[in-house]
Amino acid sequence: MTTETFEFQVEARQLLQLMIHSVYSNKDVFLRELVSNASDALDKLRLEKLRDDSLDADVSDLHIEIDVDKEARILTVRDNGIGMSYDEVGQLIGTIANSGTAGFLKELREAQDAAGAEGLIGQFGVGFYSGFMVADEVTLVTRRAGESQGTRWTSRGESTYTLEKVDDAPQGTSVTLHLKPADPENQLHDYTSPWTIKEIVKRYSDFITWPIRMVPEQGDGQDAPEPETLNSMKALWARSRDEVSDDEYHELYKHISHDWREPLETIRLQAEGTFEYQALLFVPSHAPHDLFTRDFKRGVQLYVKRVFIMDDCEALLPPYLRFVKGVVDAQDLSLNVSREILQQDRHIRMMQRRLTKKVLSTVKEIKTKDADRYATFWREFGTVLKEGLVTDSENRDAILAVASFATTHAEDEPTTLAQYVERMKDGQEDIYYITGESRQSIENSPHMEAFRDKGIEVLLLTDAVDEVWVDAVGEYEGKKLRSVAKGEIDLDGEKDEKADGEREKQAEEYAGLLGWMREQLDEDIKEVRLSARLTVSPACVVSDAHELTPALENMYRAMGQEVPRTKRILELNPDHLLVKNLNQAYKEREDRSGLVESAELLHTLAVLAEGGQPKDPARFVKLVADRLERTL
Repeated sequence: MTTETFEFQVEARQLLQLMIHSVYSNKDVFLRELVSNASDALDKLRLEKLRDDSLDADVSDLHIEIDVDKEARILTVRDNGIGMSYDEVGQLIGTIANSGTAGFLKELREAQDAAGAEGLIGQFGVGFYSGFMVADEVTLVTRRAGESQGTRWTSRGESTYTLEKVDDAPQGTSVTLHLKPADPENQLHDYTSPWTIKEIVKRYSDFITWPIRMVPEQGDGQDAPEPETLNSMKALWARSRDEVSDDEYHELYKHISHDWREPLETIRLQAEGTFEYQALLFVPSHAPHDLFTRDFKRGVQLYVKRVFIMDDCEALLPPYLRFVKGVVDAQDLSLNVSREILQQDRHIRMMQRRLTKKVLSTVKEIKTKDADRYATFWREFGTVLKEGLVTDSENRDAILAVASFATTHAEDEPTTLAQYVERMKDGQEDIYYITGESRQSIENSPHMEAFRDKGIEVLLLTDAVDEVWVDAVGEYEGKKLRSVAKGEIDLDGEKDEKADGEREKQAEEYAGLLGWMREQLDEDIKEVRLSARLTVSPACVVSDAHELTPALENMYRAMGQEVPRTKRILELNPDHLLVKNLNQAYKEREDRSGLVESAELLHTLAVLAEGGQPKDPARFVKLVADRLERTL
């Protein structure tokens, strides 16, 4: 057969060099990765056979096999699973493009320690290449189930690899490693040692549901021994809690999530009665790099009576819990169940409801008992969990109970809505919040000035989802959630006749200016009024109480939804010298054409102050430059 030689991409070469000159202290992980890949291939074949009975594939004895040639220093990990076609080998193994190489390298450079770097191997799906940590050359031979021709891939981990079609390949995949010499000082163990292999398999892969076999060493004059099964194949979720160690749970989590950090929390659930199932769920300690991408694979593994049915079963948990990993094993579902059937199944909906409540109650328990772990959880997953405030009204109260928010009360300590309500001032009826891109920008917003002066606490919301959930929730314990940048604000509390009289006097004094500015800025604003929220800044722009904010308008447009442009309200600070002088000039001049630019500048400054952009940046720059020129 013709052998073709290909060059690795630049990033792929960088990755392979990292593997060869490994930054990972624990090189044993290569075997864990190869066994994990083999287990996935066996799962896929059994599932494919369930769905297509005509598939020409032998599923009578699915297993993983480890062979060792001590003299030649060769280690082979073999499975009789789904295998790969020639094209799949080129796409998945040859180029490494589908393995997220760029993201892997970026995260690797940013990893703070060796443990963090090691965790990235599985997370980015580059586990196959970890074989180059221990081998000078790697050969992969594979044949996809149902096909007649196989493929051989070979590389020394340098600049090239070869691809060749072969006729005698068995079903499945074998990975053959030509091992480097053992080097204990560099944590490079002797991987031809049966004891070393058994120890690694027991530590990392004991729970895998397929037999992992290895032929024991043959003594002189002995008959060839029978293969020995190295793993117990016990489903951890089916065993009682006192029979399973935390390390075993953690290894299962690492196997199914491809995140080699330990989980933040392990959740067990066993449901008995008319519909029985067992669940073993894990809350990660670190958000995956692609959590907010469209291609993120969410959901948990679904088994039926210990038979693997589906990876990433989305129907078992809502999208806002997509970071949760784990296994659900149902007793009464069909082995031939499809994703479409799952979406309609009443039992699945019942399971989702209960699993969701269990996860949320576990998070609440963490919040109550362990502040540090809760802080980690909320930092990593708070943003995605808040999506549930919009989409899951049934569990909204439970989500609010575990949610915390930045606030003006303390710079480093987030607060819950319950704590906010406890601290509310006498006479305060609403929970105030402000949204924006960063804490610094919204703390300095003109909308905050009166609240800061009066010592009224404000929630500082900086996630994109915050623009949406506050409207969906509306209120908490009878207190309305109210934006400091929307509607009219009156912080004086009880009626003050003297203050009312002063406001009426100011309204009369500024009535002409307000009406004139409304006419001049008609394209951009719908009203000009005096402000009760400004104490330092000359002006600010606000939205009506029930209108979309500019940020929310932009969010909808980014999602492809057309929303009409909303005119906003310009508020002026009657006590600011700039506004006073503008009013004086308006009253004294008959020709007010020279004041039009001042009104335009005042409006644009207000837009900039809240983090917006000028409608015409070039014109704004010209107006400012002209004004500066006149003052110098």
